[in-house]
Amino acid sequence: MTGLTEAEDISDIAFAYMGSRALFAAIRFDIFTALADGPLQAAVLAEKAGLPVERCRTLMTALTGLGLTTVDGAGRFANSAAADAFLVKGAKYDFSDYLERQVGQQMYPLMDQIDAALTGDLAEDATDSYDTWFSDPEQARLYSESQHAGSLGPARGLAKRVDLSDVRRLLDVGGGTGAFAITLCKANPKLTATVIDFPNVAALGEGYVAEAGLSDRITYRHANALEGDWPDEQDAILMSYLFSGVPDHTHEGLIARAFDHLAPGGRLLIHDFVVDADLTGPKNTALWQLQHTAFTPEARSLDDGWLAEAMTKAGFADVTVGPLIPGMTKLATGHRP
Repeated sequence: MTGLTEAEDISDIAFAYMGSRALFAAIRFDIFTALADGPLQAAVLAEKAGLPVERCRTLMTALTGLGLTTVDGAGRFANSAAADAFLVKGAKYDFSDYLERQVGQQMYPLMDQIDAALTGDLAEDATDSYDTWFSDPEQARLYSESQHAGSLGPARGLAKRVDLSDVRRLLDVGGGTGAFAITLCKANPKLTATVIDFPNVAALGEGYVAEAGLSDRITYRHANALEGDWPDEQDAILMSYLFSGVPDHTHEGLIARAFDHLAPGGRLLIHDFVVDADLTGPKNTALWQLQHTAFTPEARSLDDGWLAEAMTKAGFADVTVGPLIPGMTKLATGHRP
């Protein structure tokens, strides 16, 4: 029996790609949104989705097997609670665009590079960094718009976790389209923020900031975060999803640079895919790190033990590292004495 169970576990891993494709297809055809108002028969759902009935039923059976939908004795399909919360267009915590557009359309194709990335044999014209990737305005737009939706939830979590009521100046390094800066400024009326990111991303971010009515409190610097100028005397510096997207040899320098640009008593906040120090997981965190390696070959498998030690060595006090998105990301904090 043990052998059969282990074989099933291996099969689940091998079939994960198929499950992901079922999810992306369901998002593309608005399956979860169509079911938001209640259960539907396959024929009715197929008409709403613009699919042949039997193909729709095949998709729905797969989604039900994945636990994303349910089916009753009358053959009516309905959303799971998680699908209702996170996959219905317009829902408060909807991040379906992030999954279908960024993960499905951009990152999955780049995973075809993983073997060459691991061996260091990427072709000269391959995507080998965010800098290369985002030099294409369309790729930068697709990634950034979907990432904005995907970052709003973690940003709310950070706003609840960390008291920034005494912070006046925040530097968001590699802050993308400003999801974190916007959320934190809304939660802290006295806070102002500077966001630094690639020009094609920064231009999009300025639009989101203007739409939020925060152009007087959030400004952008159009530059590679590793190379551009940072403002001095900051009360807090945030690096969210930055370390997983840059080479490992830049990490200690980023921490030291943050220390130098903080005012005394200022805080450093690092939010990212961080595995446990014993390197046993969390599983999803480790897989995201591997995914980043496909287009950032020199990325580090960042773990909480290394991160805490590196921050302490750089001079930060009261360093803590703990989960932000359970089973996925961690938040490291420390302050300059």
